[in-house]
Amino acid sequence: FLRGLETVADYDLENKRFVLNSPTLTSIKWWPGGLGKTSTHALVMAQLRIRGKILGPHMFLVQLRDMETHLPRTGITVGDIGPKMGFESIDNGFLLLNNVTIPREHMLMKYAEVTEDGEYIQHERNKKLTYGTMTLVRVGMVAYSGTCLAKPITIAIRYSAVRRQGHINPREGEVQVLDYGSQQYRLLPLVAMAHAFLFTGQWMGSFTEV
Repeated sequence: FLRGLETVADYDLENKRFVLNSPTLTSIKWWPGGLGKTSTHALVMAQLRIRGKILGPHMFLVQLRDMETHLPRTGITVGDIGPKMGFESIDNGFLLLNNVTIPREHMLMKYAEVTEDGEYIQHERNKKLTYGTMTLVRVGMVAYSGTCLAKPITIAIRYSAVRRQGHINPREGEVQVLDYGSQQYRLLPLVAMAHAFLFTGQWMGSFTEV
């Protein structure tokens, strides 16, 4: 859950910068698209911590790879997560941060800011905006799962309706494959599942509206 985010961004008062860390195994970023081989920069969501006090999740712009050599910067472990069940064209990756420093200005400060002396100023805003993007992506995954399922099941249903094979009643001609109970048993629950994913995604999306 988003409030349990474990990546930490500590503000270094002496050097006026942030220090980002992935303190646990479960804090490693996993699955972001383009991270495996392509991305040079990333917007990293991390818990802001000033003088030991956690102030909630905030976004930070982090350079991951050298612009000349494309090698990971000091303190950054990044790579491809490997084979997946689908979306093989996208280099989904992982990211581990170990005392990675970034300038103070690399925190996104439209709705909240940290001054040079470490004062945290929160502007008026809808609280959903803090992690709205992360929530919206997860909502989209539910709806998109319905779309991905609907495409092949539509093909299967149409083919089963057009294709004729075998006889249920010997006195009549060949029947549609869809007339067989076993075919209905296999396909119709998937139609229902696709609708469930689509409608659930739409319902979840209503909670992300600002």
